[in-house]
Amino acid sequence: MPHDARAALLRTALEAAERGWHVFPLRPGTKRPALHGEAACPRTGVCASGHRKWEQRATIDPDRIRTAWTAAPFNIGIATGPSSLIVVDLDMPKGKNSSDAPGGAATFSALCERAGHPVPTTYRTRTASGGEHLYFTAPHGMPLANTAGTVGELVDTRAWGGYVVAAGSIIPAGPYEALCGSEAAPLPVWLQTILQPAPARPVGPLRLPAVDGSRAALAALEAECAVVAAAPERQRNNTLNRCVFKVGRFVAWGDLPRYVAEDAFQGAGESRGLTAAECRATIRSALDSSLRTARPREAA
Repeated sequence: MPHDARAALLRTALEAAERGWHVFPLRPGTKRPALHGEAACPRTGVCASGHRKWEQRATIDPDRIRTAWTAAPFNIGIATGPSSLIVVDLDMPKGKNSSDAPGGAATFSALCERAGHPVPTTYRTRTASGGEHLYFTAPHGMPLANTAGTVGELVDTRAWGGYVVAAGSIIPAGPYEALCGSEAAPLPVWLQTILQPAPARPVGPLRLPAVDGSRAALAALEAECAVVAAAPERQRNNTLNRCVFKVGRFVAWGDLPRYVAEDAFQGAGESRGLTAAECRATIRSALDSSLRTARPREAA
């Protein structure tokens, strides 16, 4: 890489640190952290008291930044949690039939309109894929986690546990570029409401309400809620979607009121650690899909 390009990456990393954004090196030409893993940890320097992962090692120390980016033309990762940032990732549709599908930017614009607000003016970057990153300052005293699809289709967020690729970085698909806004605006209240975790529901045996309905429907609902409550962490949302879809046929046949299924799965999903918004969106989508495709009882 030309010396000027390497100097530009160092300058960009230092500018991010001046904003209070904690940076760490990404492998040249990629989006992957360039830091050593736990197995190769030398237990020296910042890891002297034990291995520290990329989120813990991200820094605003200009001396550490100069040392790192002088050694190699690293791309720049910004650890959103330590930087007190919430970054809204507006992705592009993927796949063969995606040309007419709305992207994350269109979905987010529609959400803003429904909330009665314009799309916020804030620091914004274009990603290598043609999507956008909108940077917001995180609300004080409210640690938020990453989300995927909670806000809307192709609208994800990066917070604690996440990072974004900074403007100035380059991967084979193209560069990351700053578009507009010199400062990150505060996270809009309406968006904060969607993202904030709901109070944890007590975990215990599922108690179904006394309602008229098929015994088979209630038995299926209880069994599928138990599956959701025991789902592996990385499969929680997919498991919820699958289980709701299976029970949806009983709603379609009139054996089970929809609100009963929704309430039961909402409790099961939240008890497993999903946010209230994630549960509502998944349950609504899965039930709607199941009702559209349910076969008649006699053909099932």
